[in-house]
Amino acid sequence: MSKPLPVFRRALRESWRGLIGWTLGVAAVLFMYLPLFPSIGGNGQMQQIIESLPPELVNALGYDQIGTGAGYAQGTFYGLIGFLLLTIASIGWGAGAIAGAEESSRLELDLAHGIGRVPYALEMAAAMLVRLVWLGLFAAVVVLALNDSAELEIEATRILDATVVFVGVTMLAGSLALFVGALTGRRGRGVAAGAGIAVVGYAFNAIANQVEDAEWLRFLSPYSWAFHQPPLLDGFDPVGCIALWGCTAVLIAGTAVVLRGRDIVG
Repeated sequence: MSKPLPVFRRALRESWRGLIGWTLGVAAVLFMYLPLFPSIGGNGQMQQIIESLPPELVNALGYDQIGTGAGYAQGTFYGLIGFLLLTIASIGWGAGAIAGAEESSRLELDLAHGIGRVPYALEMAAAMLVRLVWLGLFAAVVVLALNDSAELEIEATRILDATVVFVGVTMLAGSLALFVGALTGRRGRGVAAGAGIAVVGYAFNAIANQVEDAEWLRFLSPYSWAFHQPPLLDGFDPVGCIALWGCTAVLIAGTAVVLRGRDIVG
């Protein structure tokens, strides 16, 4: 009898070295930035610097609360460098899962050995989700461990809230890369799509923060769905959270559908 979830298990087995690298990257960013808060944020120095900057720039970057521990962690990690790291990882995993395998002719070989197309798509998506959840939970544990020493004063439940939307917004970018890769069979197009939604979402949020008449752009920005209501301060926005994970589920289901109905070219 064949073992269950062969594609899922293989994807995790083959990517564990890379996952360790991403984990170390997350740790490096957190240990580099968070311990600095007492010296540059907790004494009001950071807030003074922010107040000296143009309000438009502060609003665009979302730095209006950076003088607080939660705002600092949001502004430096969850909303910026950590978001960038996990987005890059998820897009690479998503674009390579099906389109990359097709370009290397591995997908055709796997399907010829009796692996169904729908299970293949779903197991690849599950493997991507597991890796992102690991990175999100690892980041949460590090933030919690540094919470007291870095004087962040973030509630533990708020860290969990931030993790839910943090993983959600990066999983959405990876899922779009997965879908477009499955639709076109080209890894580069999947990367472009995933990067596009991340960049456009961030840009729309920045514009909405600056221009009152552009507030409607938040409805089109996954970044806003995740972070317009600061999760480390107020918890996640339920509507935004549902939008993130709902769109992700639709994209994963769509990936299975398009892969099932398309001819594979090696």
